[in-house]
Amino acid sequence: MIEDAPMTSQDALAALMIAVSASDEHIRTAELVKMSNAINNLPVFADYDAERLPRISKMVFDLLEQEDGLEALFGLIRDALPERLFETAYALSCDVAAADGRILGAEARMLEEIRDELNLDRLHAAAIERGARARHMTL
Repeated sequence: MIEDAPMTSQDALAALMIAVSASDEHIRTAELVKMSNAINNLPVFADYDAERLPRISKMVFDLLEQEDGLEALFGLIRDALPERLFETAYALSCDVAAADGRILGAEARMLEEIRDELNLDRLHAAAIERGARARHMTL
C-alpha cells in the first residue's frame, strides 16, 4: 500500500482521523493539533513512525476524491485494524471532530459512517461521543 508496505493499525487510526478532519473540506488548526497530540502522546502510537503521515494523508485525500473512495478507505481500515481497536478508532475520530468545538453536517455524517462501518454498539458509541463532547467544552 505505502511503497509496498501494508497499512499498519496505527496508519489506519491516523487515516481515520485525517478522513474525519477532511470530511467537511475544512481542516482546521484545532483538528491538526488534536491529531498531532494523539500521535505524539497516546500509547497506541508509541512506536509509530510519523514519517508515514504524509503518505497516509495523500492516500486518504486521493481516496476521498474517488466515487467509491470512502468505501475503499473503510475496507483498508477494517483490514488493518484489529477489532479490539474499533472503539479507540471511534474515540479518536470523535475527538478530532469535536476539536474545533462543533460537529456539524459532513463531520456528523462521517462519524455515523464510521460507527456503522466499525459496527459499534450504539450505547458504546454514545458514551464515546459524550466523552468527546465533555473534553471539548468551553466556558
